[in-house]
Amino acid sequence: MTAPQQPSATAPSPFTWPVRVYWEDTDAGGIVYYANYLKFFERGRTEWLRARGIHQQALREETGGMFVVSDAQVRYLKSARLDDELLLTTSLTEAGRASLTIHQQAWRQQPDSLVLLCEATIRASWVSVVGKPSRIPQVILDKLL
Repeated sequence: MTAPQQPSATAPSPFTWPVRVYWEDTDAGGIVYYANYLKFFERGRTEWLRARGIHQQALREETGGMFVVSDAQVRYLKSARLDDELLLTTSLTEAGRASLTIHQQAWRQQPDSLVLLCEATIRASWVSVVGKPSRIPQVILDKLL
């Protein structure tokens, strides 16, 4: 069994993706409903993969596998509100043979600063289309590391 692969010391800065908070994202008080941060993070991971040439539908069709979230640890620090402009960041922190550990953050963009609202550590495991745990194809790891 080989040790997990760490991203290189020259790893790029975190991938960023902007999101605006809409009515559908909020509760009756105009505050982002806590579970919607997971939706925001899903979008951020999808765009992070896409920026590396990995399109999830094609991935499934070409490799017979896909990533599924197998663990999520979330810290809520401050509330996002209706019409806030958020900046999502996504960073690969560890790549194993069958899973990735990804750190994500949601920041509120203000005129002269960013305020951290929420952060998560996500474990994305590789499974076959029938749900059987499998190794991540090396071609995918090569695009991520």
